[in-house]
This record gives sequence, C-alpha cells and structure tokens, in this order.
Amino acid sequence: MKTVLKAAPRTSTQRGAEPSVRATVEQIIEDVGRRGDEAVREYSERFDHWSPEAFRLDPARIEEIVDGLPAQVLDDIRFVQRQVRSFARVQRDSMHDVEVETLPGVFLGHRHVPVSAAGAYIPGGRYPLTASAHMTIITAKVAGVPRVVACTPPIHGEIPAATVAAAHLAGADEIYLLGGVQAVAALALGTETMRPVDLIAGPGNAYVAEAKRQLFGTVGIDLFAGPTEILIIADAHADPFVVAVDLLSQAEHGPDSPAVLITTSREVGEEVIRHIDALLPGMPTKDFAEPAWRNHGEIHVVDTLDEAFTLADAFASEHVEVLTEDPRKALDLMHDFGALFLGEGTCVSYGDKVIGTNHVLPTKGAARYTGGLWVGKYLKTVTYQEVRDPESSALLGEVCGRAARVELFEGHARAGDVRAAKIRGTTVPWAPTASS
Repeated sequence: MKTVLKAAPRTSTQRGAEPSVRATVEQIIEDVGRRGDEAVREYSERFDHWSPEAFRLDPARIEEIVDGLPAQVLDDIRFVQRQVRSFARVQRDSMHDVEVETLPGVFLGHRHVPVSAAGAYIPGGRYPLTASAHMTIITAKVAGVPRVVACTPPIHGEIPAATVAAAHLAGADEIYLLGGVQAVAALALGTETMRPVDLIAGPGNAYVAEAKRQLFGTVGIDLFAGPTEILIIADAHADPFVVAVDLLSQAEHGPDSPAVLITTSREVGEEVIRHIDALLPGMPTKDFAEPAWRNHGEIHVVDTLDEAFTLADAFASEHVEVLTEDPRKALDLMHDFGALFLGEGTCVSYGDKVIGTNHVLPTKGAARYTGGLWVGKYLKTVTYQEVRDPESSALLGEVCGRAARVELFEGHARAGDVRAAKIRGTTVPWAPTASS
C-alpha cells in the first residue's frame, strides 16, 4: 500500500523542448551553418554581451588566468581531477580488444577506437560549473581522444577563471569563451576559426539540450539531458534532517528539478517536510530550490523496501540515494537509475563535485535504456574480419551464396560464389563466356 504525503502539482515528463525553444534553436543552427563566425559573434553579443577579438583563449592568456587563482582553488581542482582521472582509467582498462578464431583460419575481432575530436560544453549561467570540465574533458582524454575542444560562456561579462583553469588542467586542447546554442552549433558544424568535432558532451540549459538534440546525427552526443533529478530511498533508520538537506541540494539546480523521497516510515516523511519548510526560507538558492520543491517535490510512503525499490525503478531517476540500514541491497534489487549513492556517508553532491564518478547522467526516464557519460562514450567499438584458410573461405562462400539467394540478393550470392569457385577450381554458371 502506498501513501502520498506530498504530491507534485506539476510533472517533469515532457521529453521535448517547448515549441518556442525548438524554433529559436533551429534558427540559430541554420544561421551558424550559413554564416559561420559572423553569426556566432552576433548571437554571443546578443545573449551573453560578449564579443571579444577572438573567442579562443591563447596559451599565454590561459596561463595568466590560472596563475591568478588562489592556490587552494587550484589544489582542490587538482584533487578532484585526480579522482575523476583515476576512476576513468579503471573504466578504460576494463575495456579489452578481442580476437577469436571461430573456424580454422577465420579471425574475428573488435577494437575500441577513440573519436578524433570531442567537444566539451561547460555550462555557465549563474554559476561556474568547474566540475563539468572535469567530467567531460578528463574522460575524453583518458579514452584517448587526441583533440578536445572546451566551450564555456562568460558569466555576466566576466571570464569564469576557475572553469578555464579546470578545463586547462583537465587537458583541453582548445578553450573558447563561448556559450549557448551558438557554441554547440559551432562545435558540430565548424566555422572559419573552429574545426568541427565528432561528439559533443556536457550538460546545459533547455536551449543547449535542444541544440544537441537537433544536431544529433550530424555529430554524436553523450545523451539527451533534462533538469537534474534526485530520488532518495529511506527507511526508519534514516536521519530526516540529512534527507531534507540532500533533497534541497539538488532542487537548487533549477525550478523544474524533481526531488522525490520514497520511505517506509511515515514519521521520517513527515519530519522531512518539517525540516524542508524550516530550511528553505534561509537558503541562498531558494529562488530555484523553493519552486522546485513546491512544484516537483514528492514524498511517498510504502510498506516495504521491496516496494520502495520497485517504485524507485519506475521513476528511473538520475540520482538515487539509498539511506537505509543495508544500502547495498539496492545494487541487487534496483535496475533503472543513473547513479546510486549508497549510505549516509555519501551523497549526490559528492558525485556532482568531488568523488570521481561522472556526473553527466540520464534524466527524464532515460535511465531505462542508458547509463551516463564514461570513457566508453568516446570510443567506437569497431569490428574486423580476416579469413586466412582457403577451405574456410570456400565453405563460407558456398553458405553465403545459398543464404543470400533466399533473400533474393544475387550480387551478395555471387561474391560468395566466386571465392568458393576460385578455391575449388570450378566455374560459376553465371559468369559470361568468352564469346558473350
């Protein structure tokens, strides 16, 4: 039996962008494709009030920006990047090239080949999101991508120094102070001063997300993204104050960010509501957190943890915190989530900022069919085949001829026929005669 202590008056299930957003994005992409740098500059001036002589930062300017930051900021960036790089390397090392002999002299294999160029979109807006630089650039570099291009917008007309430093220390080969749809379009299509990339990764607002959606196919993307989500599973052992703090930690991402609690304890649920009501008025980011909680916050009370895990899978949330007596049960009992955060000792904010797993994760139910960004997103798993044994080639040719003719593909059949005949020393009935 389920009880709803707090329902969400508004849902966040819309998968596409608003029509006005789609139309605006389509126009900008078309214009950048047609006019290149001229269009990029005009949109940057219009939306970000930013029109420098060059959007790309040269090495001397980057060094100056990095040197101007406090030592503690740089130390913390390096600490976090070590965590991200370390885990990404473990992921890369888990991916092996393979080759197997399936018949005598028949070798099949695959190799993991990095894309040639990747774009890292690092959001700006109200806050400098340095962590997105770690997640997109380091992961690409560990995958072996030779050229990584970072784009990040100015913030209120100022250079986001910490973000630039993070991109540089992560290993970006090119850094552009450029944001919005115009940045995504330039990365995908190329301009006179920016060569296009093969894949674009990184979060962004509704316009950036829509630009990636529209350009998918012209360029690869990491995943389709929406507002940040948090779902917490809690039993009677959970601390309601910690639960409330963690729900609000993600609600501050934006006014449409869902924050959901599923608990086996009505008392915990009621206490969480009281704590949130007390915390919100003094929260510096309440202009986002308050409407997010009001319009997209939910609390469900269920009878058992099995029910809690089943309901959580139905949400397929981006972030799932498990604050229960035995949190590791979720590893076996849950299936649909972007990332799990097990026990009170961890939290979604660790994943967002410092722990080392990637924070670019599926939203809006996409966790049903994909995971988040990782080194594998930057790799193409390509196959190869080689037949060294003539008898095996003849066998495959004979079977290929028969199988292809079942499907009425005569050309395919003949490619098999000619190999089998050449090896067997026979002729093919469909070959032209010398007189014909």
